[in-house]
Amino acid sequence: MHIAIAGNIGSGKTTLTRLLSKHFGWTAHYEDVDTNPYLNSFYEDMQRWSFNLQVYFLNSRFRQVVQIRQGGKTVIQDRTIYEDAYIFAPNLHQMNLMSTRDFENYSSLFELMSSFIQPPDLLIYLKSSVPNLVNQIQKRGREYEESIRIDYLKLLNERYEKWIGKYEAGKLLVIDVDDIDFQDNPNDLGMIIEKINAEIHGLF
Repeated sequence: MHIAIAGNIGSGKTTLTRLLSKHFGWTAHYEDVDTNPYLNSFYEDMQRWSFNLQVYFLNSRFRQVVQIRQGGKTVIQDRTIYEDAYIFAPNLHQMNLMSTRDFENYSSLFELMSSFIQPPDLLIYLKSSVPNLVNQIQKRGREYEESIRIDYLKLLNERYEKWIGKYEAGKLLVIDVDDIDFQDNPNDLGMIIEKINAEIHGLF
């Protein structure tokens, strides 16, 4: 089974992936942040490095999905290949941070790749307001994230809402994370686990 967590920067995807992996004994696949050779450069000069970064993520996540389907284990994945294609790349294009030529090339590549993969059995979307995202980003203190602009997060949030509003590729669970603390409050985590259990039992 393939479970994936979607959500904007700072919504808590990695934390929830870790906690659910531990609770259910699922194999966790994390976003390639620490070894990504383009991330620092991208935040320093988005226009120059946007295409390289997006192609790197596309390649990395395509490999993940292929491994997940071949591995035969239940896997929980931190962020999906669809978020790159439907949210991050078009957002960079809209902000004139990725040229139309590069965006069309990227979209064509994604279209081809997506024809070879299946969507997750369950998608968990962490819905968050922009102030909450900003607060979480500041709390974790990643150096390269210090330059993230509020308008960038706002545009991403709008795209997430639009994508999730039309999502029909598989089962979907939306969790509003503004007023819960699943990292430090066991009751909040328990509530999420209950909801996931209900969704998973509906898969069989």
